[in-house]
Amino acid sequence: MELTNDFDVSVPVETAWAVLTDVERIAPCLPGAQLQEIEGDEYRGIVKVKVGPITAQYKGKATFVEKDDTGHKAVLEASGRDTRGQGNASATITALLQPAGEGTHVTVTTDLTVTGKVAQFGRGVLADVSAKLLGQFVDNLEQTVLTDEALSAGRSVVEEAEAALAAEVAAEVAVLEGAVDAVELAEAEDEQGIVDQQAVVAAEAKVEQAVRRIDMPEPEAIDLLEHAGSPVLKRAMPVLGLAFVVLVLWRVLRRRA
Repeated sequence: MELTNDFDVSVPVETAWAVLTDVERIAPCLPGAQLQEIEGDEYRGIVKVKVGPITAQYKGKATFVEKDDTGHKAVLEASGRDTRGQGNASATITALLQPAGEGTHVTVTTDLTVTGKVAQFGRGVLADVSAKLLGQFVDNLEQTVLTDEALSAGRSVVEEAEAALAAEVAAEVAVLEGAVDAVELAEAEDEQGIVDQQAVVAAEAKVEQAVRRIDMPEPEAIDLLEHAGSPVLKRAMPVLGLAFVVLVLWRVLRRRA
């Protein structure tokens, strides 16, 4: 199903683009979401969804397949699976940012596929839920990362992060070069019948360190019934009405008996 939502933020398009494409920075603003690790261009985490008393946790990943810095268009591929194997979800999310006065207008188009318990709500309810969750996300953005103080601090953080990243990349390159040398040395020694297993294990461990863990608090599950509100009640009314009629007939028949 395709869902289209839009919203406005009170910062220029260039600033909004820098913020909204920084997944690590905006992740805490996403209801029900927790970013857990980053490897290259792949972001991994979980989303918790609650349907009445039932809570489902989707574990998945997301990757930018397009980032047009000039046209301010980003396309994100995301997929997740219920950790209990009761359904999965996948989405292609396209965000287009356009100047709107001194602020920015953002249009988000989501091509969503869901299975399992969440799918029972249908397109109408999911559209209503997505609109409310997006509104909550925007409110969180405006109150945190899009404030003047946060933007100012964010620029300093970005500059420091870029410097730290450059140093980290240089260090990782050195580590990887050392790891490659260690592996080649181990292979050479292996050919001579001298195997240094510890060197190989240490080299492989250094290569695996490329995955960066993210320290984020546990998210609160998204309550779909709470966010769906009246649409769910409207859908439930025929069922509740039928149940009421059945109950009345049962009582009448019981009295006659």
